[in-house]
Amino acid sequence: MFNAKSKSQNEGSVQTSASIIANGTSFKGDITSTGDIRIDGTVQGNIQCSAKIVIGANGNVDGDIVGQQADIMGHVKGTVRVKDLLQLKGNCHVEGNLHAAKLQVEPTAQFNGQC
Repeated sequence: MFNAKSKSQNEGSVQTSASIIANGTSFKGDITSTGDIRIDGTVQGNIQCSAKIVIGANGNVDGDIVGQQADIMGHVKGTVRVKDLLQLKGNCHVEGNLHAAKLQVEPTAQFNGQC
């Protein structure tokens, strides 16, 4: 039923999945993750991630964000530090300082802080 080749391929593969704070969910506290994170609810606390962070259109973060990459479509109040690409999309609203290697800002995005 299972051959040796399939078994060795499955053992070597690493599966990563995104952690999601869904719309209607509130979370109070700091989040640390090695995988992707998507926030569609409310987070009061800092987010530290070694992968990609997505703040959805309904997402609201009151705290600092540190990650490899980030896409922000919702509201963020705090410092955002990204090692690679930071994208401010749609009608996002960011109040705080930005630190990124690359920054992409859409015309409808709002940003109040230093970059």
